[in-house]
Amino acid sequence: MKVDELRQKTSDELVEALNTELKEQFRLRMQKSSGEFNQTHLLKLSRRNVAKIKTVMTEKTGA
Repeated sequence: MKVDELRQKTSDELVEALNTELKEQFRLRMQKSSGEFNQTHLLKLSRRNVAKIKTVMTEKTGA
């Protein structure tokens, strides 16, 4: 997920993207805890995507 793409989205689309990414992150954590997960780099990518989305949301609110 690129920051330029995120900046073009509306606030509602950003909230939807954040919810989707948080659900994905939860799913990955559950897979890791159950032992059926070998691609640990996806957890890092998911965390970074959440941070990117939150950063763009903060930029849009002007805070």
